[in-house]
Amino acid sequence: MDRRFYLDDLRIGQTFTSGSHVLDAAQIKRFAAEFDPQPFHLDEAAAEASLLAGLAASGWHTAAVTMRLLVDGGAPIVGGVVGAGVEISWPRPTRPGDELQVVSEVTEVTPSRSKPGRGIVVLRSETRNQRVEVVQVLTSTLVVPRRPSDAADG
Repeated sequence: MDRRFYLDDLRIGQTFTSGSHVLDAAQIKRFAAEFDPQPFHLDEAAAEASLLAGLAASGWHTAAVTMRLLVDGGAPIVGGVVGAGVEISWPRPTRPGDELQVVSEVTEVTPSRSKPGRGIVVLRSETRNQRVEVVQVLTSTLVVPRRPSDAADG
């Protein structure tokens, strides 16, 4: 999908679905070794004995994959996915072999009163595995440009 959306194109309830990405144990361990070196992300035996009861990706790894999927078309916004803040939760672990996909819904669209060339969009994104189980919920407050002709009119 080549179409990118301006603030003026977005509506509450509008949804977007990303492509997908499969995580394997090697990716999980490589990310964890560099950015979140906890035993339940690095070692199967330690992971089995942990609260997670098995090897699991770092939540930050899931967030990074989510961002990539959003940037690659899961949030087709003019100017990119420019965040002003987020709320994030991980209701269940991401496991080796999980195929992740992001489904996002526009929940708020607010043109700026002080900066007519842009506005704020709140996007609720669920990262789901191949069983359609939600592994992450990301609610992002995004700065989105207005269509140049619409910004001049408003």
